[in-house]
Amino acid sequence: MGCDFSKYTVCCTGTEQDGPAAEAQVDGGNEDNVVEGVDLPRFHEFTIEQLRRATSGFAIENIVSEHGEKAPNVVYKGKLDNQMRIAVKRFNRNAWPEAQPFLEEARAVGQLRNQRLINLLGCCCEGEERLLVAEYMPNDTLAKHLFHWETQPMRWAMRMRVALCLAQALEYCTSKGRALYHDLNAYRVLYDDEYNPRLSCFGLMKNSRDGKSYSTNLAFTPPEYLRTGRVTPESVTYSFGTLLLDLLSGKHIPPSRALDLIRDKNLQMLSDSCLEGELTNDDGTELVRLASRCLQSEPRERPNPKSLVAALIPLQKDSEVPSNVLMGIPDGTAGFPLSPLGEACLRMDLTALHEVMEKIGYKDDEGAATELSFQMWTNQMQETLNSKKKGDAAFRHKDFKTAIDSYTMVSNFLGTWLIEE
Repeated sequence: MGCDFSKYTVCCTGTEQDGPAAEAQVDGGNEDNVVEGVDLPRFHEFTIEQLRRATSGFAIENIVSEHGEKAPNVVYKGKLDNQMRIAVKRFNRNAWPEAQPFLEEARAVGQLRNQRLINLLGCCCEGEERLLVAEYMPNDTLAKHLFHWETQPMRWAMRMRVALCLAQALEYCTSKGRALYHDLNAYRVLYDDEYNPRLSCFGLMKNSRDGKSYSTNLAFTPPEYLRTGRVTPESVTYSFGTLLLDLLSGKHIPPSRALDLIRDKNLQMLSDSCLEGELTNDDGTELVRLASRCLQSEPRERPNPKSLVAALIPLQKDSEVPSNVLMGIPDGTAGFPLSPLGEACLRMDLTALHEVMEKIGYKDDEGAATELSFQMWTNQMQETLNSKKKGDAAFRHKDFKTAIDSYTMVSNFLGTWLIEE
């Protein structure tokens, strides 16, 4: 079920958290291993065998890309012995050649606990293996929902909620001495069981030998990073400004192009056309003003996270509406793991539905023998059977509109497929 988001619209500072004290242990240890006031255990150092078991031997089918990680580092989804779902980032062997720096970084990030973060649960450092273990987010990335939506665009209220949550996450990290975040982008923002946006903890790890702190796309890189190769808190604000542009436009617009449109006062060209009727001129102007401040060429002229939170709070809409509802996900479906078929049905993604059913060997009734006499069927059942056959034929030819109309009469038969036991 969706949570009451209204209680989270205040600034997340200090150690303020939500949720009851945790009882489950990652490692089966005693109660002293639980962080008070947070539904998560303390940071834990796993063995490689535990993580092999959790990921079914680092199986290819468990590879996920939700955390925005690219080769040579790989992220796997997994499940611990206590059934807790996790995301496991496995580094390239050259990323952290020395064990001690890796452990120190992981332990430092692992001390953070906040509802705005995808929290780091632990790590593994055995031989040449370097792995991070974080909470698993089941509902895709901001990039997926913002740039590659399939059924409906993200509403303005949800976009502003994302912006505020990220600013609050950055403010919390800054208050804990972790002001640096590497390569902040729409792939680093993921959605939890209730479709609340969370910031990946992986970007909080200091840069290592696996690559640079920013992507190779220079158009989105803070100008001072191009000069010095160093990430600063002001660099993070610059990247946050590019995310504000993403949320406003629904596209990944280079800052230089966006600033040209802003100077020309061409807000219409910068705004997502899908927001027509939702985005007021005043709100759009305020967001553009904030993005412009974040993208100042002089780092010292950019706002800090606390200022970002203060500027974004007045832009919040429908604060009492749960995130899953704003995302178009009905109450009662958020928070439950779905099968691939269930996820395709939930998204109304007919192409994915077609692929899933083909993979599981879906066969229509054409040519199938039946031992039941048609005399046993009422007229209504015969009509239902005919509708199913018509739907089967339309489905094979990807005529989805006809298939939907035909399958409506037998839709109840699909109900038990949606949610995994």
